[in-house]
Amino acid sequence: MNLPADKLLCLIAGCLLITVLQTAAQTSNYGQSGGSVSTIQYDSQGRPIKATKTGDSLQHRDKYADSVTIFYRYFDSTRTRKIDSSINDFSKKFPQPYSSVNLGNFGTASHSLIFSPLMKAGWDAGFHQYDLYNFNIETTRFFQTTRPYTEMAYALGNNSEQLVDILHTQNRKSNFNFSFEYRFSNAPGQYRTSNANLNNMRFTGRYQTLNKRYEAFFIYLSNKNVSSENGGLQDPNYIDSIQLPDPYQLQTRLGNAGPASRNPFTNTAITTGNVYKQNTFLYRQHYDFGQKDSIVTDSVTIKLFYPRLRLEHTISLSSSSYNFYDYYADSASYQKFFNYTIPGNASGNYDTISFKDNWSNLTNEFSVISFPDKINLSQFAKVGAGIQNLKATFNDTSVDHFYNLYVLGEYRNRTRNNVWDIEASGKLYLNGFNAGDYAAFISLKRQLSKKIGFLQLGFQNVNRTPSFIFDPLTSFPVRQHANFGKENIIRAFALYENPKAAFKLSGEYYLVNNYTYFDSFFIAKQYATLFNVLHVHAEKAFKLSRYWNWYTEVDLQQTTGGAPVNLPFLLTRNRIAFEGNFYTNLNVSTGLEFRYYSNYHADNYSPFTGQFFYQNSFVTANKPDINFFFHVRIKSFKAFLRFENLNTLLGTGLSKYNFTVPLYPSQTVWLRFGIWWTFVN
Repeated sequence: MNLPADKLLCLIAGCLLITVLQTAAQTSNYGQSGGSVSTIQYDSQGRPIKATKTGDSLQHRDKYADSVTIFYRYFDSTRTRKIDSSINDFSKKFPQPYSSVNLGNFGTASHSLIFSPLMKAGWDAGFHQYDLYNFNIETTRFFQTTRPYTEMAYALGNNSEQLVDILHTQNRKSNFNFSFEYRFSNAPGQYRTSNANLNNMRFTGRYQTLNKRYEAFFIYLSNKNVSSENGGLQDPNYIDSIQLPDPYQLQTRLGNAGPASRNPFTNTAITTGNVYKQNTFLYRQHYDFGQKDSIVTDSVTIKLFYPRLRLEHTISLSSSSYNFYDYYADSASYQKFFNYTIPGNASGNYDTISFKDNWSNLTNEFSVISFPDKINLSQFAKVGAGIQNLKATFNDTSVDHFYNLYVLGEYRNRTRNNVWDIEASGKLYLNGFNAGDYAAFISLKRQLSKKIGFLQLGFQNVNRTPSFIFDPLTSFPVRQHANFGKENIIRAFALYENPKAAFKLSGEYYLVNNYTYFDSFFIAKQYATLFNVLHVHAEKAFKLSRYWNWYTEVDLQQTTGGAPVNLPFLLTRNRIAFEGNFYTNLNVSTGLEFRYYSNYHADNYSPFTGQFFYQNSFVTANKPDINFFFHVRIKSFKAFLRFENLNTLLGTGLSKYNFTVPLYPSQTVWLRFGIWWTFVN
């Protein structure tokens, strides 16, 4: 495995830590003396109940058993979920959904083909081109497991592309769980100066006192995105004259014009591109007042506690660094291709340029939560307030301080019979840098019947200060700054889901006012006229025969009002798969996957500001993306073999390459092989 030395040491250290913790856990008391199984198990909300004969226990379990009971909840959610063992959708394992495109290889800047404005009030730095690959607070999982559980993955692609993914979680005791996740990716790319590598790390812990009054959650996140930027091809027409063929020969608009290498060891460092770093520490704790109770069995008495009033405190500290630099900036190229004059250098000699914003963010939040129904923790009302302190450093010289004071409220109720699921929340910034920002959300979900399925209706409204990249204080080269007004976005949505029929239909309707955007490499603008966007999504699984299945997903989008937003009218993914369970433990899913989106004015990309921007000169003329896949699962072992971009075999020159972004052609035929293996210790 071609890991750089520093990344390899980090990986080895993580594995050693897991091994030590596993050894310690195996010496702890998993069950009663003699290894007997308790008659107590736990419900979906973690409360002890009497076990059935076929039940399992999270409190006591034979540590020599060869199975595991594991479930998890996302942060700030009460809904329990199970590990997904399906193999027919590779995007669930490889973080690149069909609705997103990148600059040509994994790890480079990416954006969605679906209209997805930032629906977040308050401060935002404005750099989101790598969000797809990063760990975040919202998708952090807290596990509960009877045995130490580990997932290890390794995927290898053309040109030494590789992905390493590790997850480990275990309960030291029934009231304390921790988990560790690590992801490393290195993608040298098929074109010059396009190498990208990612490092993501996440550590979580959850602890609850034995009397169940106090509970604490801990999260640590670290994301590092290192991506070279080549500015696109100088002349895509030269694809016709490629020798062998090898796209690596093509000249790009950025990057050193000297010898280039695909060596994965040298490609972990860059000379022209972006280095983004994010570190987040979060600690949430709460203390409950409520009612005591107990369950008495023949051998043990289990003490219970039903919270009625909760005092909650959350503190988070994060630091982020966004840096673009070019050690070999050529004034002539910058002027020719980007109409940008490098300050202090007009002679055409190489120079170094750098743009850098650093942020630190300290937030303290205090809330009071009430539980009307003592045996339903999924029904609660919450009110709270918070203060946010921000420190910004621009190009390592200029320093500014900001603050925000906000209040919040929330109500949730998922009924015990799972018929109704209601969620309403609001947040208002009273004072500070983002004073006047607010976010409101309401959703009602109803089970019509077990046969008919679910219907969900919702409404969302966000009033927000434009991201800080639009602020004149940023060190990034953004021109025509102005005192932009607050963006206001209304979203009305509906969802119908029928699990039995494997059918889902949803719709979103947006009303947008004061839309901020870029329309060139450096120019920021605001569209003050109200416009709307309609998005409809449908997905369905068809059973063609005993072993053949057809999975289809269709998205339709339409923009009105002359807005500076270009979207493909049609986006669809279809998978024709031969699937089945053979020889008891062998599960197979193999077939063809097609993705197609209609021609449109695809957004261009500015490597200097990290923004995809509106343009009206280039129109895509793409063929469907065609991928062959062969996925298997044998018990806890999964293997994925894929031949992607088979469509590039069907043409010559420009006609064989799909351009998802102007001047950025897609990859040629790409082979990927990966294994995912789970271990129960």
